Amino acid sequence: MDFEQFYKDKYPPGVATDVDLNQYESMVEVFEKAVRKFADRPAFSAVGATLTYRDLDVQSRNFAAWIQNRTNLKPGDRIAVQSPNLTQYPVVVFGAMRAGLIVVNTNPLYTTREMEHQFNDSGAKALVVLANMAYNAEKVLPNTGIETVIVTEIADMHSTLKRTLMNAVVKHVKKMVPAFSLPNANSLPAVLKEGAKLKFTPVYPKKDDLAVLQYTGGTTGVAKGAMLTHGNLVANLLQTRPMMGENVVEGQEVVIAPLPLYHIYSFTLNCGIMLEAGAHNVLIPNPRDIPGFVKELQNHKFTAFLGLNTLFVALCNNEEFKKLDFSALKLTSSGGMALTSDTAKMWQRVTGCEITEGYGMTETSPVVTFNPVGAVQLGTIGLPIPKTRIKTIDDDGNETPVGEPGELCVQGPQVMKGYWQRPEETQKSFTEDGYLKTGDVAVVQEDGYIRIVDRKKDMILVSGFNVYPNEIEDVVTSHPQVVECAAVGVPDEKSGEAVKVFLVSGSPDLKEAELKEFCRERLTAYKVPKFFEFREELPKTNVGKILRRELRDEELKKQK
Repeated sequence: MDFEQFYKDKYPPGVATDVDLNQYESMVEVFEKAVRKFADRPAFSAVGATLTYRDLDVQSRNFAAWIQNRTNLKPGDRIAVQSPNLTQYPVVVFGAMRAGLIVVNTNPLYTTREMEHQFNDSGAKALVVLANMAYNAEKVLPNTGIETVIVTEIADMHSTLKRTLMNAVVKHVKKMVPAFSLPNANSLPAVLKEGAKLKFTPVYPKKDDLAVLQYTGGTTGVAKGAMLTHGNLVANLLQTRPMMGENVVEGQEVVIAPLPLYHIYSFTLNCGIMLEAGAHNVLIPNPRDIPGFVKELQNHKFTAFLGLNTLFVALCNNEEFKKLDFSALKLTSSGGMALTSDTAKMWQRVTGCEITEGYGMTETSPVVTFNPVGAVQLGTIGLPIPKTRIKTIDDDGNETPVGEPGELCVQGPQVMKGYWQRPEETQKSFTEDGYLKTGDVAVVQEDGYIRIVDRKKDMILVSGFNVYPNEIEDVVTSHPQVVECAAVGVPDEKSGEAVKVFLVSGSPDLKEAELKEFCRERLTAYKVPKFFEFREELPKTNVGKILRRELRDEELKKQK
């Protein structure tokens, strides 16, 4: 495929594909321009606290000044940040970047084993941790090189009186903070207060300097740090913004952010695209608490919503959510996992807003493709974003033609520098001509839109035929009594592998025979699931992705 020739007329009118990637040198420059331009606008809200862009500027500057004057940290050192969606997260992250540090985003729900691996692998010298999970930090810190520890509590960005009261309730009444002892730790409010009196020396990173180490691969093996530079992150926000058309108006958007900022999807969207646009980002610390989530939504006339399939389903099944005012909602973006057509239709029916699905990876900062607003094609991941080249290849590395499935490969300014201290892994992840291999099987349609058929390793081989779990799941979840499901391959004497579906049902009356008949009407015979297993819930990552691998491993253990 001649990429330029093929895609030259595939974009709808109004999508600017000739993007100037030299507008900013770094994420620090993006940040500093935004806080000056939108100083009095609200920037981030969570648990009743709102920071304006000016507040964000001041507090992140105070954090940077404290780092520069009260620690041994130097530009290029790594700082681990372990926090859910709270307003102190952008303060700490942008403060660290302004001091020249590399941010290591860390999942607050990590086990001690995962924490220890990430802290040591990244060589982190500092840690900012929420008090609620500091008891785990206490266990692992002696085995790491971390020298500086800063502890923050849920209400730390409120006024002194409110902060003291709220944090006391969280700790003593709600019992949400397990006891811990970190005698040399600093409290975030004390750090910010002292930093205000100290001199801040601006540090301006270059495009090729690392901005974050974003760990990935935890569900498929040892977590690896994707090295994302300032240039990667800046490029991705500038590449993605045009695909959203006129739905992002500077200084006017109110964006609901339930997905964790430590995940690259929301990190780039909320701390990149929406920050540059002067949006008000409403952070949801615990999106699994659906009633609490809906109660917070009642306080905002929101214009944009970022989510993923499982979250859309949970909200649309909530009666109070259906009563909300969606009149201002004009952009819903989905990523992180496949969006089923049934979910997309349900969301549009409930909210009146179509879902725009994109595709990306941690290694690509993350956006690779996006459905242009106003030209959404349900069931696809859209078109390559500007300045991005894609191709599909077979198992021998040969490019597959348009319409034929192959592994999706990506080249562009958003593609990572490589995996931290893993040159062999890095080399294996790229083709000889410099394309990142995604591990996803895709089909490029004649109109240029791309469909993900599935993960290569998730593919099920039934009697020599390829069966893609996404297709099975799309059909099964279209049954009105199925809430969610996962399809995996299980060993089978006859066919090598057979399809097994694990599902959560909304009705106790649903039976396996009914589901089989339902699938037979909609799938070729070899694709029809041979087994169904009803579950109360399915295993998921903390971001909400269903863990097919965990289910597959369960089945393999049964065979032994």
